[in-house]
Amino acid sequence: MSTSAPLSASNPAAPLRKPRRAHPVVTASAWAVPVLVLGQFALVAVVPVALAVVFTLRDARTRALRWYAGLLAAVYAAPLLIWALNPERAQSLSKDISPVFVGLIVAASAALLVKIYTRRKR
Repeated sequence: MSTSAPLSASNPAAPLRKPRRAHPVVTASAWAVPVLVLGQFALVAVVPVALAVVFTLRDARTRALRWYAGLLAAVYAAPLLIWALNPERAQSLSKDISPVFVGLIVAASAALLVKIYTRRKR
């Protein structure tokens, strides 16, 4: 008996493939970013943004998500840099962030989630 991959029931000649899923850390991070930003914990959201970028770069299964994770990181980095470089900044990023940036961060995270859940199976 051969030790190759198991065969599917509908087509015995075709090998059975696992569905291409994003790494669970990327999915959880994409959900956590808008929750944290909308819940006034915008500075803490740097952790899931960084995790999403790192895991999309490290995992071959999430190659198609790299642009979306990069977009999320860029959109999140803009208000973070504005807040960090402003000498008269508020004590919290959540108090200093513009509602426009909050909307952009939520939209970028939603785009990443849509891409995660609507990827084609190969």
